[in-house]
Amino acid sequence: MRFYRVVVILAAACAMISPVLAQPPAQPQPPAVAPAGPGTGAYPAMSEVDPGLPTHTVFRPADLDALGSVRLPVLAWANGGCANSPRGFEPFLTEIASHGFVVIAIGTMPPQQGQTSYKQLLQAIDWGAAQNAQQGGKYRGKLDLSKVAVAGQSCGGLQAIEASFDPRVTTTLVCNSGVLNTSAGAPNMPVNTTKDMLQKLHTPMFYMIGGPSDIAYPNATDDLARIEKVPVFLLNHDVGHGGTYRQANGGEFGKAAVAWLKWQLKDDQAAKQMFVGADCGFCTGKIWKVESKNYK
Repeated sequence: MRFYRVVVILAAACAMISPVLAQPPAQPQPPAVAPAGPGTGAYPAMSEVDPGLPTHTVFRPADLDALGSVRLPVLAWANGGCANSPRGFEPFLTEIASHGFVVIAIGTMPPQQGQTSYKQLLQAIDWGAAQNAQQGGKYRGKLDLSKVAVAGQSCGGLQAIEASFDPRVTTTLVCNSGVLNTSAGAPNMPVNTTKDMLQKLHTPMFYMIGGPSDIAYPNATDDLARIEKVPVFLLNHDVGHGGTYRQANGGEFGKAAVAWLKWQLKDDQAAKQMFVGADCGFCTGKIWKVESKNYK
């Protein structure tokens, strides 16, 4: 009888602890986010939530009055995981802003509740246009709405592709992302991108991928093969799906994004040389693997 009781007690104990033992091992935590300083550009930058757009975070040059006649192109940003917060991308987005851009990112810090949509990228552009025209507003006449980019990482990259069809968009940055290689699109994410949409693009496309270890690698390289009607440039840096956004000033991904935006939205010829020609800056370095199509 005593033996029976011991067996029963042990069985009950195992039943209680087995669900814990059955859990998958803890996943490694992402690297810490570097402090988002003012960036390396000519316009030390800051971030804020504007009362007129409480659902987004604005990254911009801190001293708008010092811009003089300089007008700031606009970048609308969608986050990894289609999350409702740009937390984790602050160093990257602040770096872009410091080079003379206004970045309007979906969500706030701390995160808001609710599902995000590509329409929030269009909402960001609408807000920028309204602010640029607002009499007496701090952005009055300081934004260049003829030069607009949409961008996003991972799931946010798919949202950026969805927003690309707006005629106001000048270029699109697809970061660690690409349209899924299924006819059903992305059923578990708040996006509705399919491969046939790639034939309807009207702006130059820029993909930044984390090498073959990036889960988005096959989708992005397949996008490159399928896009026929617009210029497309793909950079691969073998760091995986997380990129370098959390590093100081966004790391290598920050440098590449700034160069692309300077070329596409500011017609910066030095930035153009990073991409064009057999001896282009990214072509001759050891960090990035370069592929492109439809460039003259």
